[in-house]
Amino acid sequence: MARVKRGVTKHARHKKIIRLAKGYVGRSNNAYRPALERVEKALQYAYRDRRNKKRAFRALWIQRINAAVREEGLTYSKFIAGVKAAGIEMDRKVMAAIAYEDPAGFKALIEQARTARPAA
Repeated sequence: MARVKRGVTKHARHKKIIRLAKGYVGRSNNAYRPALERVEKALQYAYRDRRNKKRAFRALWIQRINAAVREEGLTYSKFIAGVKAAGIEMDRKVMAAIAYEDPAGFKALIEQARTARPAA
């Protein structure tokens, strides 16, 4: 049986990693071993932060809604309770966009939530 020479395969695999490490500082962008370590860590960060991005945006939308609602003398939690009681099925992303782009329309939404909210 003929022996397998890995020159082409190994070179292709190394080239792929070096390409992913473009822009790194020092030997990390042209030496395979440090580039591999940095690329693997970068991919771990990317995987983690794809999930964290969702959390961060939800927190941002909540802050924007809270700020807009407090201008009308209501708290975020009471507003959300009113929205649920009114049967308004609108997610926080859309509500935050309305609060930012159309304050008058958001004020109408607040009034709906205020009237539908159970008296506490």
